[in-house]
Amino acid sequence: MADACARPGCTGEIDTDGYCTECGLAPERGGTAAAPGGPCGRADCPGTVDPDGYCDECGLAATSSTPARLPAQRSAPAAPAAPGGPCGRADCPGTVDPDGYCDECGLAATSSTAAPAPSSPSSAPSAPASPSAPVPGSVRGSSGRSRSSRSARGGSVSVRSSRGSTGTARRGNLGAGLVAIAPVPTQDPAQAVLANPEVPERKRFCSRCDQPVGREQDGRPGRPEGFCTKCGTPYSFSPKLSRGDLVGGQYEVMGCLAHGGLGWIYLAVDRRVNDRWVVLKGLLDTGDEDALAVAIAERRFLAEVDHPNIVRIINFVEHPDARTGVADGYIVMEYVGGKSLKDIANERRAADGRRAPLPVEQALAYGLAALPALGYLHARGLVYCDFKLDNVIQSDDMLKIIDLGAVRRHDDDGPIYGTVGYQAPEIATAGPSPSSDLYTVARTLAVLTFDFAGYTDRWRHELPGPDEVEVFARYESFHRLLVRATDPDPARRFASAEEMAGQLTGVLREVLSLQDGQARPAPSTLFGPELRVVDTELAEHAPDARAAALALPAPLADPADPNAGLLAALPAAPAEALAVLRAAGADSTELRLRVLRAHLELGEAAAAAEVLAALEAEHPGEWRVVWHRALTALAAGRAAEARDSFEALYDAFPGEGAPKLALAVCAELLGGTAAAAGYYALVGTVDRSFVSAAFGLARVRLADGDRDGAVAALEAVPESSAHWTAARIGAVRARLRGRAATEPLAAELADSSERLAALALDARRREELAVEVLDSALNWVLAGAAGKPATLTVLGHPAAERELRLALEHSYRMLARLSDRAETRIEWVERANRARPRTWV
Repeated sequence: MADACARPGCTGEIDTDGYCTECGLAPERGGTAAAPGGPCGRADCPGTVDPDGYCDECGLAATSSTPARLPAQRSAPAAPAAPGGPCGRADCPGTVDPDGYCDECGLAATSSTAAPAPSSPSSAPSAPASPSAPVPGSVRGSSGRSRSSRSARGGSVSVRSSRGSTGTARRGNLGAGLVAIAPVPTQDPAQAVLANPEVPERKRFCSRCDQPVGREQDGRPGRPEGFCTKCGTPYSFSPKLSRGDLVGGQYEVMGCLAHGGLGWIYLAVDRRVNDRWVVLKGLLDTGDEDALAVAIAERRFLAEVDHPNIVRIINFVEHPDARTGVADGYIVMEYVGGKSLKDIANERRAADGRRAPLPVEQALAYGLAALPALGYLHARGLVYCDFKLDNVIQSDDMLKIIDLGAVRRHDDDGPIYGTVGYQAPEIATAGPSPSSDLYTVARTLAVLTFDFAGYTDRWRHELPGPDEVEVFARYESFHRLLVRATDPDPARRFASAEEMAGQLTGVLREVLSLQDGQARPAPSTLFGPELRVVDTELAEHAPDARAAALALPAPLADPADPNAGLLAALPAAPAEALAVLRAAGADSTELRLRVLRAHLELGEAAAAAEVLAALEAEHPGEWRVVWHRALTALAAGRAAEARDSFEALYDAFPGEGAPKLALAVCAELLGGTAAAAGYYALVGTVDRSFVSAAFGLARVRLADGDRDGAVAALEAVPESSAHWTAARIGAVRARLRGRAATEPLAAELADSSERLAALALDARRREELAVEVLDSALNWVLAGAAGKPATLTVLGHPAAERELRLALEHSYRMLARLSDRAETRIEWVERANRARPRTWV
């Protein structure tokens, strides 16, 4: 028997995930809660407890001998916090929303009168896929099905993705804290009952041969009941249950709600349990009582499904058909109010009356809420099979997947239900799988976000390209996400719902950042931060290919690798790291990748190529190997070859920034300034910690003559960055370097002077930059000083020839004093002599 919740006034039990089935909270037991940083306590889980009381590895509430509780639940609240009040958490400026959650950090209010958590917390998306061992199969990098630029180059690169975690996602509101989705109020269930339940003739088909039945003939309406004229199978589209029928001696029918694949769906009242509202759905379309009994027995597992984003199965009952006397089976489910995604989508209408697509961010938020629920089913050996707009309901700020009639076990050989236009192409031959479920999610996102005419016929198993769909052209990463999830080869799709949710989260952050220009950074579980920034001096040529390759973010080591501890303790110097690796004698994929990188850092191209060849022979397509293949090619100056591998990685991980940054570098080295600018801007808009994206964008914009764009890119570098000063110096240089003396430079000179004066620089750097500014000002004055204000000063000196020459002379002599080399000192003195104004003395 399950443990009781033990919270005052709560009658729930603790489910297998460690949550109460009634209040939805972690169990409140005696003893001291597990301290943040302590062990998770679950068998085989190496995680530790985070400040919110959850394990950072499996995502569940801590379950040591004295289980951790949510901080907001450590003491019984005196009274709920009033909406609009402060959050109460240190360093959190948020306020409490009407549901009792902070609108900033998303957690339950934790002031002295903290609001209790709601009784049915929703599920937040799973963490992105952890960098673990690859799964069999591969994700094709260059699809070419709907991206003309990829197919034009020919060839393809394959990438194997990572296995996603199977931990339960942390629970949260719809939108994952990124998107504000208007709640859908729950209506009175009685108002949802159809006054005249009737299946339109256009939707009447034979259940056996799919022949149209019950259609109008010679002006006479089609009959709702009869026999198929092709195969003789009887059909009936009339409700089998009537208002007032008592099904299973417990459920009183109120009327019909909708018609589904197995008949009518009914609203009923449970007369034995508090007159609660429930839904009855036909279980099996058969008159065979033995088959019905077997079907009910086989589907008892549905009652064990318990996830906040999946409708709950309450019971299975039988009821005799009033006309035939044969018992029919029904699933009894909880009633979920609100609106289906189909209704939400249909309510959006353009001026011409056609359906207006949902905003991409709203659709992605729905997908982000649904994927953990599907991952929950997959972890239990189940597949949903029929994910579509009709089967997902938004109720308040939660998403519920309804209609479990098509759910089956992975190894089940029974009938398969699905919907044309959503269903994966391999269903007929290989059957459903977790991969085919992910296919249906992607198709649903496509139907939601653009006018997908023909998705049930012409585009039944394909997607149109960016040249046909404006939203794909605007959000390239969204397009690549859908292309991968709907690849014809199931092995090339996302490896799990968790992995797809992780990439979807990255795409969502990118979409939102592109819309408002606000950065939305998040740590990657696949890549580390960029290792260094090349060419902060804004040289007038592309950066060194090898230096740029080695500055890119490196893949995180697989924590499951037996040598993970050794990798973490390696010295930073490549020669020393290589010596340690050779002395260790251990062998694993991660160690060999580290050896490969050490050779690249030491410039040992032949040795690196040898290690790479061995890895590719043993692990073809594994994504870390593909990444290092691209690095090896880029470091050797083969940017075009590297680009193809980085394209494959972008296809595989559209929510990651590292492949896009690598593509920007390749494009810049190949002379494609427009493509480079696009990728640099994309990376920098989402996450400004990629400082190399700002300098890269400045370089290519300067190459295209866009000085204002270059300055804006550099000024976007955050002040917290170690490269902030270098970026401000670069902005000064970008304003003046290469400018013709005849141009009107008064504003640029004044602005550069002001910015240079405000920078905290060492003496040498300040004088070097002062020389650049003063020299530009002197040349400008000598050329005629177009548009020069009478009061203009440059670094505190009047914009006149004599004063600027004296200032230049002073700066040159200062640089000479600061120089530690004789030949350099002489050169500075000579420049000072040339700059000084002529005198008669």
